[in-house]
Amino acid sequence: MIARMWHGWTAHTNADAYEDLLRTRIFPEISVLPGACGAYLLRRKTAEEIEFITITLFRDLDAVRRFAGADYETAVILPEAHRLLSRFDAKAVHYEAALIPH
Repeated sequence: MIARMWHGWTAHTNADAYEDLLRTRIFPEISVLPGACGAYLLRRKTAEEIEFITITLFRDLDAVRRFAGADYETAVILPEAHRLLSRFDAKAVHYEAALIPH
């Protein structure tokens, strides 16, 4: 199992819209890809902005490539998401998931 972790930040005023986009469009589109195994969404409020961490789970790196392409470490940002984000990691990091909840 591969966990793909990525960070993005929004202004407070864009946070709910960005979360809604993840819940209603981005995560559902990922979930139908062969080898996709679910996702976590973490949200943290600071005085200046809202931080989001997405952790998407894939069966293997081939499944990650089906989602992200050959350069699978590069962040995948839809234009709608790009408009809502104030900044984001250009690259995602990938981990072998040693323990996952059942």
